[in-house]
Amino acid sequence: MKEEKIMLGIAPIGWTNDDLPELGGEIPFEQCVSEMALAGFKGSEVGNKYPKDPALLNRALGLRGLTICNAWFSSFLTTAPYEEVEAAFIKHRDFLYAVGARVIGAAEQGHSIQGLEKPIFDEKPVFTDAEWGRLCEGLNKLGKRAAEKGMKLTYHHHMGTGVQTAGEIDRLMENTDGALLSLLYDTGHLVFSGEDHLKVLSKWIGRIGHVHLKDMRPAIRERAVREKWSFLTAVKSGVFTVPGDGSVDFEPIFKALKDAGYEGWWVVEAEQDPAKANPLEYAVKARAYIREKAGI
Repeated sequence: MKEEKIMLGIAPIGWTNDDLPELGGEIPFEQCVSEMALAGFKGSEVGNKYPKDPALLNRALGLRGLTICNAWFSSFLTTAPYEEVEAAFIKHRDFLYAVGARVIGAAEQGHSIQGLEKPIFDEKPVFTDAEWGRLCEGLNKLGKRAAEKGMKLTYHHHMGTGVQTAGEIDRLMENTDGALLSLLYDTGHLVFSGEDHLKVLSKWIGRIGHVHLKDMRPAIRERAVREKWSFLTAVKSGVFTVPGDGSVDFEPIFKALKDAGYEGWWVVEAEQDPAKANPLEYAVKARAYIREKAGI
């Protein structure tokens, strides 16, 4: 892989958390993007505090040498009429296109417990065969809508949802069109789920369209399992951290992606409590680690 084809971004979730407004609620948008640039990143995903007007957002990012690389899309293909999901998707797609992104990260939120105070493992949703059919068919259709703007639809497997485990990722990938749907490979969610993240990487590396680099603190994960924590409790307790600060060895991941000719974004995404983990400090730590271990 040509290293100039790898672009480094960081998500605003380390500064201010959309799912947990009490985490970083006082940190303004301008501080967030200024510190991203100061830490040495070139891209950002979108947070709720970001301007909704593309012109305003582009101006703020341009001043700092940043661009938008992706933004989360909540799909409800298993629980809502397809037409409703598609209408929301097109609005989301057009906004992202206007701010320079060419990747859309979808995650199915039908039956999701990621934002609820429920045990993350014990009450994880499991889709029926009919729901799997609606999900896969719907994602293929949304992938066509993304392609209308020259954009790539990626699927974000996530804790507390119906596509969390390696087996569920396999089923999704095997029943969707590789030309219409790529995989958003997230190290942290795979490790938290107890999956072999390198095996998933190897199996689906040809369909990976976006990468989230998230490390994990295993002692906190063990407590989350033992004490039946919700996903939100685990996040607030610090289960995730930036690459180089947890238990995940990213060198094999970096090498595999390079060797496979991956071209696209690597995005540091590590939701933490900014009162406990200074966002700029951890962004700088992540950037230094990627430079050291990946040579980028």
